[in-house]
Amino acid sequence: MGDDLTTPVAAAMAGLGGLLVVATAGRLFVARHRPDRDFVELRRRVQSWWWMVGVLLAFLVWGITPTVAFLGFISFLALKEMLSIVPTRLADRRMIFWAYGAIPVQYVLIHRGSAFGLAVFVPVVLFLFLPIRAVLIGETAGFVRSVTLVQWATLLTVFCLGHLAALLTMPPAVGDAGPIGLLLFVLFMTQANDVFQFLWGKSVGGPKIVPRISPGKTWSGFVGGAATTAVVAAAVGPWLTPMTASASFGVGALIAVVGFFGDCVMSAIKRDLGIKDSGQLIPGHGGILDRLDSVMYTAPAFYYASVWMAR
Repeated sequence: MGDDLTTPVAAAMAGLGGLLVVATAGRLFVARHRPDRDFVELRRRVQSWWWMVGVLLAFLVWGITPTVAFLGFISFLALKEMLSIVPTRLADRRMIFWAYGAIPVQYVLIHRGSAFGLAVFVPVVLFLFLPIRAVLIGETAGFVRSVTLVQWATLLTVFCLGHLAALLTMPPAVGDAGPIGLLLFVLFMTQANDVFQFLWGKSVGGPKIVPRISPGKTWSGFVGGAATTAVVAAAVGPWLTPMTASASFGVGALIAVVGFFGDCVMSAIKRDLGIKDSGQLIPGHGGILDRLDSVMYTAPAFYYASVWMAR
């Protein structure tokens, strides 16, 4: 990575690995002391995040450009997986072609540091273009459903996930750890929130929040997990980002709340479609959407919170 691999960045990478070790140890400790509880899902989440974080750190060491390209590939896999589980028409293949074609355009704009391109290309230009392409196909049966599904899938997997790469191309005045610190912060806090909410829910139990969508999610898990995430963010934020401890606390709470709903949205999609996992990309752990459900919500929320605070 050259000059970008500063001491704070290297320390942040080592710290992220250390925090994953702590998460693993915590999972083993709780599982041993609460053998009556089922911690299989937590084990899968921690293991899959080990895999994903390891690959991401390897690309970060390689350089910003390879990392942006890698994140663009992640968007491609996520969009492909999303379109494989939702019902589409044979006639939609031409419209879907343009959705895939938007990925390199979006990530080139991000790599060039175009905040305007990030904010406008997919949610405005592509959003308006896809129905036009569908109209030119001439098939009206199922038009509304198909266009809406492709638009929504592209917004989630290309636009929302694209904010991870956008963090790497923000202006340089973003603290000692640089833009990489921002990326590591949002990824770690999103993962930590998943773990904290799961542990609190399993340990305390109590009333369900959305039992018909995600029966395992309780108020104790949501509140306890969000509070713990905010406290950890207050400690980690000043190290990885230019935010103060109090600002990091608030952003941590924001990540916890939107991450929770990102998870719930993907759960609702899978229940509507009658499937357990979105795919089998990660052996034993489901598809890429199963692991990035929260990130699709936390990435844009954290990006725009960072932009607002930098003003």
